[in-house]
Amino acid sequence: MSRPFVKSLVNEASQTFRASGRFAYHYARGKLGYDSIFHELLRRGLLPEGGHYLDLGCGQGSLFAWLLAARRLHEQGHWPAGWTPPPVPRELRGVELMQRDVERAVRAFGPQHPVVRVEQGDMNTVDFGRPDAILILDALHYFSFEAQRAVLTRIRQALVPGGVFLTRIGDAGAGLTYRICNGVDRLVTYTRGHRLPRLYCRTLADWVTELQHLGFVVEAEPMSGRKPFANVMLVCRVPY
Repeated sequence: MSRPFVKSLVNEASQTFRASGRFAYHYARGKLGYDSIFHELLRRGLLPEGGHYLDLGCGQGSLFAWLLAARRLHEQGHWPAGWTPPPVPRELRGVELMQRDVERAVRAFGPQHPVVRVEQGDMNTVDFGRPDAILILDALHYFSFEAQRAVLTRIRQALVPGGVFLTRIGDAGAGLTYRICNGVDRLVTYTRGHRLPRLYCRTLADWVTELQHLGFVVEAEPMSGRKPFANVMLVCRVPY
């Protein structure tokens, strides 16, 4: 991993949230700087080129700031050797349940951004459209098992052939690291001003079986960075 470049990218992306206040700015710096899944999305080129991306449970839109900042740095000639060039998305659409996060996103990107659109809504009911990529990072375990199955089914139906669903889950079969992961999750949820929810977690094997049953080709990779967590990234592709 190119640490100096990641630092520059974090600086560039987090500037987007200056207009949203100190909390939004520092939250973006912490999230983008220390969460390895954002780095891996770019390094490995996991998002389709030039597509429509839908981030469900997008929060304040940190992922969108990250992708746009990556594009700017690439156009300026700053990009690490060995990293896939960043995508050029046609649309970045986010759906977030918490109005406070939506307001932070609107202040950050502006109400008339040519690419970014963040709206208040519930991923269990909102129309997904026909995106090329759908992401849910660290949110599926807040829903009942029945609701998880329903939203995953709708994701599979919405994605175009060759599309990708990217998610990160906590492996409930991972023992102590899973319990640590859950504790940190609850702390972050509380810090962001949300209620502490009941969690509906599964083992990695259960997640993979569920997704394969829906017709996804699934790749699983540990995604906790250097933290003692049980996080796993699932890259779920729709066959052509």
